[in-house]
Amino acid sequence: MQYRTLGRTGIQVSPYCLGAMMFGAIGNPDHDDSIQIIHKALDAGINFIDTADMYSQGESEEIVGKALKGRRDDVVLASKVHNPMGDGPNRRGNSRRWIIAEVENSLRRLQTDHLDLYQVHRPDSSVDVEETLSALSDLIHSGKVRAIGSSCFPAADIVEAQWVAERRGLQRFRTEQPVYSILNRGIEREVLPVCQQYGMGTLVWSPLGGGLLTGRYRKGREADTHRAKYGFKHLSDERRLDVVEQLIPLADKAGLPMSHLAMAFPIVHPGVTSAIIGPRTMEHLDNLLAGAEITLDDDLLDQIDEIVPPGTDIGTLDMAYMPPALEHASLRRRPTEERRAV
Repeated sequence: MQYRTLGRTGIQVSPYCLGAMMFGAIGNPDHDDSIQIIHKALDAGINFIDTADMYSQGESEEIVGKALKGRRDDVVLASKVHNPMGDGPNRRGNSRRWIIAEVENSLRRLQTDHLDLYQVHRPDSSVDVEETLSALSDLIHSGKVRAIGSSCFPAADIVEAQWVAERRGLQRFRTEQPVYSILNRGIEREVLPVCQQYGMGTLVWSPLGGGLLTGRYRKGREADTHRAKYGFKHLSDERRLDVVEQLIPLADKAGLPMSHLAMAFPIVHPGVTSAIIGPRTMEHLDNLLAGAEITLDDDLLDQIDEIVPPGTDIGTLDMAYMPPALEHASLRRRPTEERRAV
């Protein structure tokens, strides 16, 4: 496997990053089976694992910790903080108070004394980014964290964080984790160019379009799959399904399974370091590993561009980050009284 440098950290990682979201109650509750999947990925040359505290409320980290006994030094281990980990109002977010407390919990669950990469899972408009970077810088200085990163940050937030780090003499985000697939190419406009400008590595998530690019979901057909049971709206989005119907004959003509075409797409971009795979079963992992060496030629990429133009998002993933100005109508509309006065 050809390894890549994670931004300008000097850390070498595999083009596939093993995402651990499906290990635990929300995916595969069998710890032994999940551990076998992790071990097989490592044996195949994948040396990059990404998890988060909130995946199955810590269970994913516990499974990864068990799997890495005796193999920790060979793995680039990443986790994330931000999402709720309990009912308390301060058991979430990007505050110094929560970051300093929660990293200890993650380290305990992962049975390690350090994280190679600690990421802020989502932006937090209630916290000054200087507060967040200051806490993360202290974790680096203490040796508990080697590098820090962001996830789902808009380009403007990435730039602001870089400027704050430079002005205040703080550690800066070295990576970004955005959503990226043939169906969601929006980051090609600003996020990826900005990351390249600042020398940030990127580990992109949902390269299979939230499951749509596996070929199991077709227009007019019911799909009895694990994801379908969660009722995700993006699985029945007609716009996205229309694109899938155009991509399937393209993959067939190239002699590729849809999942292999989908996985090969993001890692060809020069701004992408690794694409996160999230297998729930050994069968899923075997399928993805079988396409690990596939590369797409310019002609095939041009045909994909014709179906989904560069920088275009076709619909939205249910799990994607929605900026407050888009999520809350009140931030887009003047008060009624003010509108009437015009």
